[in-house]
Amino acid sequence: MNSLQSNSINRQVTLAARPNGEPKPSDFKLVETAIPTISQGQVLLRTVYLSLDPYMRGRMSDAESYADPVAINGVMVGGSVCRVEQTLNDNFKQGDWVVAFGGWQDYCVSDGVDLLKLPEQLAQKSYALGILGMPGLTAYMGLMDIGQPKEGETVVVAAATGAVGSLVGQIAKLNGCHVVGIAGGAEKCDYAVNQLGFDACVDHKSAGLNDALKQACPNGIDVYFENVGGAVFDAVLPLLNTKARVPLCGLISQYNATSLPDGPDRMGALMGRLLVKRIKMQGFIVFDDYGHRYSEFSDAMSNWLQQGQIKYKEHLVQGIENSADAFIGLLKGENFGKLVVQVGSENLAG
Repeated sequence: MNSLQSNSINRQVTLAARPNGEPKPSDFKLVETAIPTISQGQVLLRTVYLSLDPYMRGRMSDAESYADPVAINGVMVGGSVCRVEQTLNDNFKQGDWVVAFGGWQDYCVSDGVDLLKLPEQLAQKSYALGILGMPGLTAYMGLMDIGQPKEGETVVVAAATGAVGSLVGQIAKLNGCHVVGIAGGAEKCDYAVNQLGFDACVDHKSAGLNDALKQACPNGIDVYFENVGGAVFDAVLPLLNTKARVPLCGLISQYNATSLPDGPDRMGALMGRLLVKRIKMQGFIVFDDYGHRYSEFSDAMSNWLQQGQIKYKEHLVQGIENSADAFIGLLKGENFGKLVVQVGSENLAG
């Protein structure tokens, strides 16, 4: 519980400046405003859990992208699990649990159209931001629809213990694949192998990444789930087999980049490899492309979770005032598991 959440003040984390390179604490500002009032057809939501995700770095930039940027002095965007505190909407009652896109703040108002009600039987409501939410849907659809893993194939995933990567590897194992993770540090690699059941995990922080990955993938790579880019992709590319599939959901290694990397232009080598090996590389925006298939994912993931076939780890931070520091750490790989901020109490106010 965060004792600082108030029933009279709405704390908001706003974007104070557009970062140049890595975000700094001064790029954010914690402000206090009045709690908004609602009109007919609306609900007042109180944030309990806030999801922090790498895509938010892109929303801090005004460069052209698939979504509008956060305005200067605007509230940072983000998915949230909330309770309905007040309602003038017949579809919602006080106390309902919902998933919203409420942003980095204590309270927000919705007309209900964009809300997803959570089942009461979901014991850990924050799971709706991770394994049963956007990261889970990303892992499932990217792997199963674009990656199309087949039994006996080799699947490699970077950020292997993160919110998406940890699920990609486990789903691939459930489909009979040889799974190799890439993660930062011995502790994370040990967790991927001994807790998540990966066949191997390579530490990208250690020397000899290329040789270690080649040794872990003696039959090459059939599916590479890309969410990092940079040196990790450089190590993967020569190992991709003919007709390999590369679902592309993120490039966290370059989110803070202010210029192109040093060295020769490697675009020709990449295009040549894609052509000669007939590799399929496809980017996707998960809710735009697969939101209509959420129930398919939810049924499969809920069943695996109930059967104990999927393990999931959360990195929980207390207090909205710590959101900016936690997000900065996320971009540096300091989190271990899905990063969630507990903004307020699960109990209904009053």
